[in-house]
Amino acid sequence: MLRSLLPLGVALLGATSVLAVEPPSCSLDKKCPEEAPCCSQYNQCGVGAFCLGGCDPRMSFSIDSCVPAPVCKDKTYKMDSLDRYKHISEYLGDSSKVDWVGQGEPLLYNGQTLLTMPPKSVGTVLATTTYMWYGNVKARIKTSRGAGVITAFILFSDVKDEIDYEWVGVDLNTVQTNYYFQGITDYGNTGNLTVDDSYNKFHDYEIQWTPDEIRWLVDGKVGRVKKRSETWNATAQQWNFPQTPSRVQISIWPGGLESNAKGTIDWAGGKIDWNSDEIKKYGYYFATFGEIKVECWKTDKAPGTNKGISYYYNDISSTNNTVIDSNKPTILKSFLGTGRNMNKADSTQSGSASQSSAIHAIPGGGVVGSGNAPGVNDNGGSGSGGSNSGSGAATNPSCQSDGFVQNCGQASTDGGDGNGNSNGNNSNNGVRGADRTLGTSAFAVIIGIAGLLFL
Repeated sequence: MLRSLLPLGVALLGATSVLAVEPPSCSLDKKCPEEAPCCSQYNQCGVGAFCLGGCDPRMSFSIDSCVPAPVCKDKTYKMDSLDRYKHISEYLGDSSKVDWVGQGEPLLYNGQTLLTMPPKSVGTVLATTTYMWYGNVKARIKTSRGAGVITAFILFSDVKDEIDYEWVGVDLNTVQTNYYFQGITDYGNTGNLTVDDSYNKFHDYEIQWTPDEIRWLVDGKVGRVKKRSETWNATAQQWNFPQTPSRVQISIWPGGLESNAKGTIDWAGGKIDWNSDEIKKYGYYFATFGEIKVECWKTDKAPGTNKGISYYYNDISSTNNTVIDSNKPTILKSFLGTGRNMNKADSTQSGSASQSSAIHAIPGGGVVGSGNAPGVNDNGGSGSGGSNSGSGAATNPSCQSDGFVQNCGQASTDGGDGNGNSNGNNSNNGVRGADRTLGTSAFAVIIGIAGLLFL
């Protein structure tokens, strides 16, 4: 599905020659260096936004390198405004002022939010600024359609626990469900549910997550249940069950890029047609998101509390008994800050991207759609929001698909899998190029690499 995005950091990366230098990579076996201590969701090291949502403490310089994560809040997101959305390059961790961060091009149309994917782009991803540590989340969705086009609605933690809904654009009567523990791939975790025309009809998709089970519901009916008791790993002596604070993430992404691994393209329903009727009519593929409701888990005793301000980990094992519900702050003073020095200021301009720093601070960049929302005419008239209504969205050139490969074309010399993902200590961990044909973990690789194409 959805995990975002690429060094656009013109802000903190200075000259083009500096921008062309890829951030250091990180894995369970190769932690980030002290000068760039935070390992982002895409297994690259930096400061600033690298240390916020998605920062993995297991792969960072030290366990306190990542900024503490804002605790769960009961909230209903109407998705009829982008006023509380910010691009990742504009967010320093104040979840009281921002509901969603992301990259790409979200638009408004008829009181809903469209996530768009223009030709030769990597789509759009949004993530909540607060974290769920168990609870319920329900989203009203109309999916995208077309070969190679994937819509996703997931819960995703900083240590890569994950609970998914995903839709392949050639099968509008099926939704795929999945879960992962700390990013370890297990193809037995998937399960399909039946829906009726996911593109033309809104459906309510819900995840009910407790310390003991996950329930996937469609239109109020339970379609699948996975119990924690079924996930015991006797070899590792642990439950391979999602259990750590997670952000809600929604996205549209290109599983069918021609340069992707064959297994991924096949899973995605074939290669994307960038000259399809959908593209000709609207200028992009899109998924429609209505109301999203989060209800936190109610308990007085960990795991699953939300009494304080933030969550952090006190042990590298990163299981639910290592999560601390705390009063630690969550807001950086500038994009030079880290969890170890949150008040570090940019001497040029506090709270925004500096033009002089050569430190990687923005893990990603957006893509822009020039087309119209459904119902928008060529003269710019629209039902709601217009074609440039994505408040805070990036205005960068669309990424080109030439040479765009999911496995990044990188040799693995540091315990990674060649995709910028850690192999960890388990032979099934991480993304495996052509072998990885399911889910948002593949999307993380696609998005992470796309950033290099902007440089």
